Amino acid sequence: RQAGLHSDIRQLFGAADLAALAASLSGDSALVAAPANGIPAEGCEAITPEMVTLTALSQAQIDAIAAQVPGGMANIQDIYPLAPLQEGILFHHLLGGEGDAYLLYDLLAFDSGERLNGFLASLQQAVDRHDILRTAVLWQDLPEPVQVVWRKAPVQVETVALDPADGPLAQQLEARYHPRRHRIDVRQAPLLRGFAAAEAGTGRHYLQLLYHHLAIDHTTLERLLDEVRQLQQGQGASLPPSLPFRQFVAQARLGVGAAEHEAYFRAQLGEVDEPTLPFGLSGTQEDGSRQEEWRTWLPMALADQLRQQARRLGVSVACLAHLAWGQVLARAVGRTQVVFGTVLFGRLQGGAGADRALGLFINTLP
Repeated sequence: RQAGLHSDIRQLFGAADLAALAASLSGDSALVAAPANGIPAEGCEAITPEMVTLTALSQAQIDAIAAQVPGGMANIQDIYPLAPLQEGILFHHLLGGEGDAYLLYDLLAFDSGERLNGFLASLQQAVDRHDILRTAVLWQDLPEPVQVVWRKAPVQVETVALDPADGPLAQQLEARYHPRRHRIDVRQAPLLRGFAAAEAGTGRHYLQLLYHHLAIDHTTLERLLDEVRQLQQGQGASLPPSLPFRQFVAQARLGVGAAEHEAYFRAQLGEVDEPTLPFGLSGTQEDGSRQEEWRTWLPMALADQLRQQARRLGVSVACLAHLAWGQVLARAVGRTQVVFGTVLFGRLQGGAGADRALGLFINTLP
């Protein structure tokens, strides 16, 4: 990208060696160009259908969207559809009950109220900078779900009064607003919520920060917290310009068509007629809190053998690991055909600047 050249996943894994990969490189013109946002950057009091360039909406539908945004049309910067994984996450959000599997959280501690307020002020500055952090998701009475970028989206932080007699404040805060039992309204931007509590006599303050996977993946959270740190240190002027998430949406939706995607996966998965359920278990035990995770390091000799085998077969070590996991599932299910998901790092194909853009850039490949 720095050299003005482009490659995609198909070229990367289809090339037998570096020379073949080099021969397949092309200019950035191979990337899908997102049509410009037709809503004026400022002073727009009325939005018409031709201003919304990534999805087709009638005037009545735009009016209905504006009615759900504080400040109406004057507070709408952009409207565009969801990327494919966002659609899947929204589906599970709407399907869910008490909690939300795609609501994530961090519990932060500060040694004073001033430190907490300084963090929140810098967090608001970061939200002001990035479209995806000022995004709400709407779907009711619309042809397809859309994300609406607000011009102004104040971070909502609720101060909670907790009784120390009920246990440590940090544990109380985490338990009360844990994603297993708490949800946020994704129709309200930003998709961040904060709940703060002060510890009497110590000056210590806690902040339970909730954020939704519809807008934020792990890399985005790292970028966001690093930006907050730089803002707190007075380095805001050195931050790179923010990049709109609409480019990634255009790349995902205007490249390969939905019909081609569907035809491909029907061909790959058409014979699969039941889910892969190890030992017949269709869900996590209870609320998922009793799940255990185990990691181990492979012996160096075995790791070397895997690399050598991958070279012999002309595949990556990751492909061998996926095959091994498929064999494990096949034994646990008692079937020769199993399906599981692997997470893809979508920033590799997100276009120029995707490595530092904020937003949801992952996808799950069956």
